[in-house]
Amino acid sequence: MKSDVWFNGRLVPHEEATVHVLSHVVHYGTSVFEGIRCYKTKKGSAVFRLRDHMQRLLDSGKIYRMEIPYSLDELEAAVTTTITNAKLESCYIRPVVFRGLGPMGVNPLGNPVETVIAVWEWGAYLGAEALENGVDVHVSSWNRMAPNTFPSLAKAGGNYINAGLAKMDAVLSGFTEGIMLSVDGYLAEGSGENLFLVKDGRILTPPGSLSILPGITRDTVIRLARERGYEVEENLLPREALYLADELFFTGTAAELTPIRSVDHHTIGSGRRGPITEELQSAFFRIIHDGEDPYGWLTPVEFEVEAV
Repeated sequence: MKSDVWFNGRLVPHEEATVHVLSHVVHYGTSVFEGIRCYKTKKGSAVFRLRDHMQRLLDSGKIYRMEIPYSLDELEAAVTTTITNAKLESCYIRPVVFRGLGPMGVNPLGNPVETVIAVWEWGAYLGAEALENGVDVHVSSWNRMAPNTFPSLAKAGGNYINAGLAKMDAVLSGFTEGIMLSVDGYLAEGSGENLFLVKDGRILTPPGSLSILPGITRDTVIRLARERGYEVEENLLPREALYLADELFFTGTAAELTPIRSVDHHTIGSGRRGPITEELQSAFFRIIHDGEDPYGWLTPVEFEVEAV
C-alpha cells in the first residue's frame, strides 16, 4: 500500500496522504466510499463496473449533503490515473470522500469535502480456497439498522461500525463471517457482503427495504442468473431458511462470489460449493478473468510500455 494517492486532484506520496486528527470524519464518521477492483484479464487490465461504482459514490455524497467537486468523468479518470501511476495490473481501489478539518461539532456543513483515491494489491477477501470450498459463518447477534435511522443506500463510513461489530464477533467465535438480521428478524446481509440462497432451483435474496446495501456485484449476479433462466426473487426470508437452503453464497466487490458451507454449524448442501453457485461463479469469472464482456462493464486500463 505504498503507491501514490490521488488527493483532491493531484497525486501525492503515500506518506503525505494524511488528515488532521481533528478532522470531522475522525470524530463523527462523516465519509462515503467505494470498493472497486481492477483485474488483469486475458485481454488486459480493466476495472469492473467503474462507472456504476463512481455514480454510487456521488449518490452517497448527495444523501449526506457532501458536494463532491468532481464530475463522474473526472472521478473515473482519476481512478485510471492512480492505477497506471502505481503500475498495478490488478488491484483493489478505494475512493473515499470525507469531511475534513473545520468547525468541531455534529453539524458537518462547515467542514471541507476531501476526495481521495488509493490503490493496492489485494487477493481473495475471504481466502483463496473459500471460492471453491466455501466459508463457515454464523448468525450475528448484531442486527442491521432500522429504516429511517441510517440511509442504507449510501455506502458511508459510519454505517460500517455496525458491520465491524458483526465481523469481530464472528472471527472471535471461530467463524469467517456473520450474517446479520433486519430489525424485524429477517435475513439481511453479511458484514461486507450481500446474501443469496438457492432452494429447489430458485435463487432468493433479501430485498433492499431491509437496510441492506444494494451491491453492484449483487446486481451483476442477479442479471447473470436471470439470463441463464433462473428465477431470482427478492423476498423476506426467516433465519431458518439458511439451514434448509440447498446452497448459500455471498457476493461483493471484495468477496466476489463466495460459497457458504455451513451456518451455525449446520452443513449447507454437500458442505462445499453447489452447482448453481459454481455456474454463476464461472459466468462472473469469465468476465473479470477472461475479459469476455458483452455488457460494457470493463473499463480498460492502459499502461505505457517502457523502452528497452
